[in-house]
Amino acid sequence: MDAATLTYDTLRFGEFEDFPETSEPVWILGKEYNALTEKDDILSDVTSRLWFTYRKNFPPIGGTGPTSDTGWGCMLRCGQMILGEALMRRHLGRDWRWARGQKQREEYISILNAFIDKKDSYYSIHQIAQMGVGEGKPIGQWYGPNTVAQVLKKLAVFDTWSRLVVHVAMDNTVVIEEIKLLCMPWLDVAGACVESEGVGELNGCLEGACALTEEETPLWKPLVLLIPLRLGLSDINEAYIETLKQCFMLPQSLGVIGGKPNSAHYFIGFVGEELIYLDPHTTQPAVEPSEDGQVLDEMYHCQHPPCRMHICELDPSIAAGFFCRTEDEFDDWCMRIRRLSCNRGGLPMFELVDSQPSHMVSVDALNLTPDFSDSDRLERFFDSEDEEFEILSL
Repeated sequence: MDAATLTYDTLRFGEFEDFPETSEPVWILGKEYNALTEKDDILSDVTSRLWFTYRKNFPPIGGTGPTSDTGWGCMLRCGQMILGEALMRRHLGRDWRWARGQKQREEYISILNAFIDKKDSYYSIHQIAQMGVGEGKPIGQWYGPNTVAQVLKKLAVFDTWSRLVVHVAMDNTVVIEEIKLLCMPWLDVAGACVESEGVGELNGCLEGACALTEEETPLWKPLVLLIPLRLGLSDINEAYIETLKQCFMLPQSLGVIGGKPNSAHYFIGFVGEELIYLDPHTTQPAVEPSEDGQVLDEMYHCQHPPCRMHICELDPSIAAGFFCRTEDEFDDWCMRIRRLSCNRGGLPMFELVDSQPSHMVSVDALNLTPDFSDSDRLERFFDSEDEEFEILSL
């Protein structure tokens, strides 16, 4: 296994190409760049994203399980990257930039510590793998985008520092009313704030029923919206390509997790017909924080030109992510999505509705994970195929 890993990693590093000289705009997570005049800015932006890869020699998962995720953890690492981007937005802002050797802010160190490969980190490979067992995925089995989205949703409940709402929109439908009740749960506590004595419960989380800021406006719990999608059967339907590219142009974009069979990637933008992505398929040693909590962080930032692939090579099973720090940002996202739906250049990837359609049951309201929806059946089928490809590739 180690020999195969070293060969694979060496080959991957040998494939990196410099960023293309092109007049076409480059989009990275809602920001537009000119490749001819802003190449350094592009590379700085890409390098500042958190880059989570395979690791080896970490404490055994579950006490007796794997000590490396090489060969099976690529989608789990992509899940870490998309959630890591959400935490960066939440605590540091979109314009924050990483530079080698600079003194880092405490918030940044806290974010990194949430992903360290050990059992008590909020979003470690240990937590994701063990939580996945409840989603029908034994430790060491390959995940699909929907499974990792469901696991991240469950883990975020324990992150009291970030206080995120992670919502997984199923059946290609985003319900505005459902999201607003999750991000402002006091709107639906015991019928009304007037009748409440100050505390209500939703999804196991306690919230002040009429919590107000100093400006006397309702609080909003920052939203991470993950939308598992299937954009075709075996290949991506070209009718979705323009809409997918438009999603990377939204300021709320967290990117997309997906890839090809046996090879998950974290897609952060595009140039022309090529997607730009961070690749987790590099095995690095596990990192231990020092006694003062500092982390050797250079291995968490990709310092070479980003990888690219033609958009038509993308496997149709993906999950798109968006972050809305405030209610205004969510309302703005809804407005932009509705505009996209009116464009004739592409097919909408999902539906945005005001309230719950009568044929749908609210998964969040029941605090359940759907087991037998059509999309889940498809993903389970393709997950099993992808697992076979993963084993063959090793």
